[in-house]
Amino acid sequence: MTEPKRVEHTHIGGQAVIEGVMMRGARNWAVAVREPSGNIYLESHDLPDPATRPKWSKRPIVRGVYAFVETMKLAMKAFSIAASHAGETEEDRLSSKEVGFTMVAGVALAVGLFVVVPAVVTDWIVGPQTARPFVWNAVDGVLRLLVFFAYIVAISRMGEIRRVFAYHGAEHKTIHAYEHGVPLEPEAVQRFGTLHVRCGTAFLLMVMIIAILVFSLVPGKAILAAAGVSGRGWTLLFNIGVRIVLIPLIAGLAYEVSVKWAGTHAGSPLVAVVTWPGMQLQRLTTAEPDDGMVEVAIAAMNAVLERERDEALVADAQQGSPADQPPAID
Repeated sequence: MTEPKRVEHTHIGGQAVIEGVMMRGARNWAVAVREPSGNIYLESHDLPDPATRPKWSKRPIVRGVYAFVETMKLAMKAFSIAASHAGETEEDRLSSKEVGFTMVAGVALAVGLFVVVPAVVTDWIVGPQTARPFVWNAVDGVLRLLVFFAYIVAISRMGEIRRVFAYHGAEHKTIHAYEHGVPLEPEAVQRFGTLHVRCGTAFLLMVMIIAILVFSLVPGKAILAAAGVSGRGWTLLFNIGVRIVLIPLIAGLAYEVSVKWAGTHAGSPLVAVVTWPGMQLQRLTTAEPDDGMVEVAIAAMNAVLERERDEALVADAQQGSPADQPPAID
């Protein structure tokens, strides 16, 4: 597929939800859901004024952590809205408590699969981390990547998840169309591909890669010795704890690379090389949407753009403009 030349970069990002798409701008976010009746349910909410954000939250790395936390909070709200409108009957729709339990369970599953399991298996294969720290961290990182790939492949085979992935593709296509200045109409939007450099999938892969580097720099042996702690079990628990505690730092670093830098330098050969693995992984987490799915994504995008036009948010505006707004994770 040949795409038009990229004409502008946008700070707008989004995500797929159950039978819908959430889009986020600088001043508001909107979620559009295809209801069983065929109608599109649209809901929009304000975001805090960018100008009121504390200065520390705009610093490199810290802004990535801030964006990651905000993204997770919005994801929960968007998922809750979608879950309450996508079901055929009341029994099919999730309550707020069920949505909250699902999100908490998801976080626990992620920590278990991507932190605890690789660490335990690595400790069983390699031995104590303090004996061979470089080998231990390398094996742990490779296992974490393998578990991540296996998880993506496994869920991509589920029918309901495939529909979510198709909406993910619709979200990317719509953002591409806006960035290239073409009309936000299904026929025009469908011309674009489903891969995008600021995708959350690519972000997660970058998190996995950066984690290997960061964990390799942690002087675990020296810290444990200084604390007077020894024993294989305590060493394993220490390494699991370090991996959980450093998640915000790693997310901030990954944001700087895969979202801030790559998103604002798209087209650069170096960016193409660095982001290539994440772009390829998106072939598993996105699918070609039908026109109806694209219509839903367009509805969410238009709700965000309408608010941005009303607020006169343009690149050369005063403080709080999109130019000052970190790009969102797609």
